[in-house]
Amino acid sequence: MTATRHVPRWPLFLIAAPAAVAIWSGWVGLGAMCGFGLVEPLPGIVAWHLNTAITLPVGIEAYGAYALGAWLTPAAVPARAQTFARRSAIGALVLGMTGQVIFHLLAAAHAHRAPWPVVVLVACLPVVTLGFGAALTHLLRAPGEHPESAPGERTWPAPASAPGSASAAALAPAFGAHPGSARGARGERTPTRTRTAPGKRSQAAPVTAEDAEREFAAVLASGAVPSIREIRSALHVGQDRGRQIHDHLASLTTASQ
Repeated sequence: MTATRHVPRWPLFLIAAPAAVAIWSGWVGLGAMCGFGLVEPLPGIVAWHLNTAITLPVGIEAYGAYALGAWLTPAAVPARAQTFARRSAIGALVLGMTGQVIFHLLAAAHAHRAPWPVVVLVACLPVVTLGFGAALTHLLRAPGEHPESAPGERTWPAPASAPGSASAAALAPAFGAHPGSARGARGERTPTRTRTAPGKRSQAAPVTAEDAEREFAAVLASGAVPSIREIRSALHVGQDRGRQIHDHLASLTTASQ
């Protein structure tokens, strides 16, 4: 058995320390040029001041690391969340580099105030970061993504044979398990369908072969076969299922003759 080699993490601190210092000073300096500064968050309650320029490095770079971790952990992250994390992580990294470039260009030009387009962009960053962080958190907490059919909708396989040679037993899988049987094809217990009055059939439960036979018992006894339109209206099914039910009832009529 091959032992897994663990890569030491301590070099990461050597890499992150100078980067954090440069990023922090760059964002704080750019924030000061864009009007961020000392504020009193709780006037009349606590006499302390906060420099709002720190919101830029904390929010943007923290979200970039958060999204990067979600992107690089595919086994524990839903597909939609991973896609959103990948795109937003790349965007956060590009935005961080852009902010550093803008600050150093302004600092090299000995500017004390940033141009108004830069001010508008920087002023929107805390709100944008909050929105992206909330969106990614909701996607990460979303339940597993499994495509499910809408209530009352099922995919019905095509009849295995021509109407003249098909039987109710052979077509039973297409309509769901027979209500009288205790177990389905895989040995699992199959819930029975509750009989309702014509025209008030529940759309949430699948239509079975016996449901269709009971619904049109009088028509079948006379030797006729209900039309697809009549089947759709009475059983509240779609065009494809109505056609399959019609074929099944036609096979019963043919077999009885």
